[in-house]
Amino acid sequence: MGPTDPSDPIDSTARIPRRELDAGRPPAPGTRRGRRAEGKTDPELAARARAAAGLSPVEPERPARPEPTPDEDDVATAWVRPVAADVPRRSPEAARDRSAPPAGGRRPARSFGRAAGLTVLGALVPGTGLLAAGWRRTGAVVLAVFVVLLGGLAWLATAGRRTAVRAAVDPDLLLGVMVGVGVLAVLWITVVVLGYRLLVPRRLPGLQRAAGVLLVVLLMVGVAVPAVAAVRLAGAQRNLVDTVFADSESATVVEPADPVNPFGDKERVNILLLGGDGGDGREGVRTDTVIVASIETATGATTLFSLPRNLEDLPFPQGTELAELFPDGFDAGEESESLLNAVYRNGPALYPDALGAPSDNPGADWLKLGVGEALGLPIDYYVLVNLDGFSQLVDALGGITVNVNYYVPVGGEPSIGTLPDAYIAPGPDQEMDGATALAFSRGRFGLTDYQRMDRQRCVLDSIVAAADPVTLLTRYQQLAATTTDIVSTDIPQSVLGDFVDIAFLVKDAGIRSVVFDDTVISPAYPDYDQIRLLVQQALGTAPPVTAAPTSAAPAPATTTSAAPTSGAAPTTGAVADVADACAYDPAAAQAAIDAGEPPTRG
Repeated sequence: MGPTDPSDPIDSTARIPRRELDAGRPPAPGTRRGRRAEGKTDPELAARARAAAGLSPVEPERPARPEPTPDEDDVATAWVRPVAADVPRRSPEAARDRSAPPAGGRRPARSFGRAAGLTVLGALVPGTGLLAAGWRRTGAVVLAVFVVLLGGLAWLATAGRRTAVRAAVDPDLLLGVMVGVGVLAVLWITVVVLGYRLLVPRRLPGLQRAAGVLLVVLLMVGVAVPAVAAVRLAGAQRNLVDTVFADSESATVVEPADPVNPFGDKERVNILLLGGDGGDGREGVRTDTVIVASIETATGATTLFSLPRNLEDLPFPQGTELAELFPDGFDAGEESESLLNAVYRNGPALYPDALGAPSDNPGADWLKLGVGEALGLPIDYYVLVNLDGFSQLVDALGGITVNVNYYVPVGGEPSIGTLPDAYIAPGPDQEMDGATALAFSRGRFGLTDYQRMDRQRCVLDSIVAAADPVTLLTRYQQLAATTTDIVSTDIPQSVLGDFVDIAFLVKDAGIRSVVFDDTVISPAYPDYDQIRLLVQQALGTAPPVTAAPTSAAPAPATTTSAAPTSGAAPTTGAVADVADACAYDPAAAQAAIDAGEPPTRG
């Protein structure tokens, strides 16, 4: 601009900023500024703020402020904004749980009947009670966890049974199950109590309040009792595994080269099954039952080889101290003390250090070496069942069912001519308690050892049949306690999981039996080469024979036949299906009944 004209009047007007100018103007009615001046709030901003706070978007009508009278003190009559009736305050629980419904949202009217019903539903299906109470996020999480756990249990009971059984033989996993079940039970009970507290009306008559407390207590008991039972069941199983499979010292167990795959490339696993019987008047234990279970690891096909108790001259592997001590087979001096059933007791008693390694059960190791050499099979492990406690096992199962085809003596001693006390009569599907089953397994007065061997295999088969899932669950603690008293083994815990896999294969593959009775071998003068050949034939591993043997001892006709395939039974008459051998024979039973019951002591 150019210089000002001196003749022009001087402009002394002050320039005021627009902001200050607008602030000096009176607020226009209805505008945001006007509402603020009038003490009002902007509806749009108020609605946003109330929505963010979880309140109703519409502010209730504010009551008119009463004008104080001249006699009233302004302080005493100061207006206080009342809480609207339709805007309940948010509880601390709702403030913590953002999934809780808005305070202005409508909920179903509370009643005791509705609260009781939803509490029961929430106990059966955890999470539903919280959802009904408005705790949507917490309830959804609890319900999802419950559905996942339920689905997992259903899978374990069906497709995952093998996984469940493998877990049942792992002490560490069993301990985890015990802790997990306890924690889940506490959380479940907490959900039940919380759901009831959220659903029940705040004011109840005394009778309804007492009924509600009783209902919650009953539901808590309903959750706690199964949990305690599950913990005790897992504890009993853990104790059973730790006691029976205690990883004891053995002179014959070889540590697997690969702990992850303990059986490696082994085609077969051979287990020696022993039935030890102290008997009346006996010193120590005699193993009257000697059976080898040879299991094919790939298919589970199992063959049982039963040796007679009176087998003599038991051989031992070449190169061992036992073979040097008994080059012609086991001999303890007297014939009765040199039989197969006496090796368990007499061998370690004669030569305590002959094994050359420490052993918690030297008698079992002696038999593993001797029986393995006799059959031509390396024995991997043994399982010994003490028949003195056998009756307890049968009673714990609630009894067994067997077929009886002839009169079986109860008691009696054939060596001195003492007659039996009674007889078990022939008949199909006979229910037996522990004492009767033990007598059925032991009785041999007037009968042969081979008949007793047959009955013992039938009893074992009946025990397996009686051990159904319901019986195991309802009687498991008694069974576990009984098993720890009567069963011993050298099977290590590290291979139990692999034995579970084989057991599932065995169940589908079935079991065959080879009995070396006096129609097959001569127990007093056994031909062990012939026995080994029969074992190879039964397993399908015998080489084909092109010419008849020229030995002096006549061999069964089956020795000249080609080895059978793995899927077919060998042609020897010694092989039989266990189920067929234990079937009821009506003709034989009727013939025994027609002949009459043999005499007894009474």
